[in-house]
This record gives sequence, structure tokens and C-alpha cells, in this order.
Amino acid sequence: MSGNFHNCAESLSSFVQNEQKKICVSTWNVNSVKARLPILTTYLQEKKPDIIMMQEIKTETENFPAFELSCIGYHSVAKGQKSYNGVALAAVYPLELIRESLPGAPDNGEQSRFIEAYCPALKTRLISVYVPNGEPPPTDPGNTARLEYKLAWLDALAAYAEQLMNQDDPFIIGGDFNVIEYDDDVYDPSAFKNTAFTLSSVRQRFRAFYYTGLTNALRRTQADSAGRPLYSYWDYRGGAWEKNNGILLDHLFLSPVWADKLISSCVDSETRSEQKASDHAPVRCLLSSV
Repeated sequence: MSGNFHNCAESLSSFVQNEQKKICVSTWNVNSVKARLPILTTYLQEKKPDIIMMQEIKTETENFPAFELSCIGYHSVAKGQKSYNGVALAAVYPLELIRESLPGAPDNGEQSRFIEAYCPALKTRLISVYVPNGEPPPTDPGNTARLEYKLAWLDALAAYAEQLMNQDDPFIIGGDFNVIEYDDDVYDPSAFKNTAFTLSSVRQRFRAFYYTGLTNALRRTQADSAGRPLYSYWDYRGGAWEKNNGILLDHLFLSPVWADKLISSCVDSETRSEQKASDHAPVRCLLSSV
């Protein structure tokens, strides 16, 4: 691949040092957990994240491969939906499900886009989110209903994050946010101008997470990577992966307790080169547990 790709192994060399005292957290839009199960299990066995947050599992809750994940040492909870959406959490620690829908969501949780669990071992809340795309139907380009839904959903998520911050509860939010925060986060900004990914109203909602006091793990640790594209999504079409025509859509947000323990982060972009890979790559961060 192009030398423009950030080498996760280089940026996270500290992962191999005293890993018993560190906590590794990943978020990954797997784009069908059943189709990606071999790649997912290989990733878990090789990278050994303590926690993984998944989006677009595209299967009903009862069909989520909890047994297969348990066989390699992971506890899991999932909120599925037939063929679309769906979110899950898996961890090497037991998890206690808190809620399966976002408080204040515009559809009362009809679409499976949010799941929250408590991890007693870490005394923290874990939240996996799949933010709506927001683009209008191709047959009705002037329809703004999906965009309005996306904005309302982001508002509800920011309000809930602020509520948790006011409660002083440690938490981590990971997921596919479907927002291009800066023009540098996409290979061709002009191709996405005035879309539901880049509108100022969308970007403002995304930045509301910073205003609550959350820390974006990638932004914090990759601040010195100017000039090197950092992407987490490459379309299946048009040779996007081979050309490195990517977009940064996936993020991990840390509450202050965890932000103070942030060591490093990266995109595991090499997973995108696997056969039958998801069009997203995992985003991963390393945290101190002491």
C-alpha cells in the first residue's frame, strides 16, 4: 500500500510494553458481523483488545455470534436489527447491559444504533454508537427528513454525554459517527461538499462532544501527523482502498478519567486489505489502567 498510510505498528509500539497494565479499546464498523466473523475473530486474537465496540452488525440480536466470541474469551451484548444497523459491545470482562436505545432519540430507539453496558471490572460505562448517514434517498434528493433525523440524533447523543459528565461517571463512546469533521479527513473534500457529512450543522453537532469535555483519542494523539492522511473508511467502489481514497468516520471519545490515561491511538488500516474485509477499519486506543 501507499506510504501515506499510517503504520499502526509504528504509532503503537508501546502496546507491546507492559501490556498487562494497559487497557486496549477498539471500535469497528464491521459491516455485517456474520460476513466478517473470521476477520473479526482473527483481529481479536491478534490485537487482543480488552474492549471492542461494533457497529452495523446487520443481524437480529438473537443471531449475534455471542457463542463464537465467548469461545475466544469475550463477553458480549448486542442490539440487532434485521439486515440493517445494529450495535454490539464485547470485552474480556463481564458486561452488564444498561440500555439498548439512546435517551431522547428521535425515533425512540426504533433503529438499532445505540447500546450501553457497564463494566464492573473497570468501573466504567461503554457505549457503541452508529450515527445515521443523513443523505437523502437518490430518488428524492431534496428530501431533508434523513438529515433532520441525523441532527436530532446527534443532539440527543451530545445531551446524554453531557448528562453522564454531570454525573461524573467514567465512560467511553466509540463508533461510526458518519461526520467528516475537517476537509483533511477526506481524500476529496469537493466530492462531499454540502452533503450530510460536511454541512456546518452536522459538524457543529459533532463538535458538541468536545464542548461536553470529552476527548477524541485520535485527535489527541495524532495531532503531530499533519500531512499524513488518517482514514478509517474506504468505499468498495472505484478502487478506493488501492488509491487510498479514504474518509475518517470512526472515533473513540473518552471521559476525563480515561482521557488522563490515554497513551496512544491508531487506525488498524491493514484490516481493510483482508479478503472480504469491511469497508471500515478499526480505530484503537491504549489506556493506562493505573
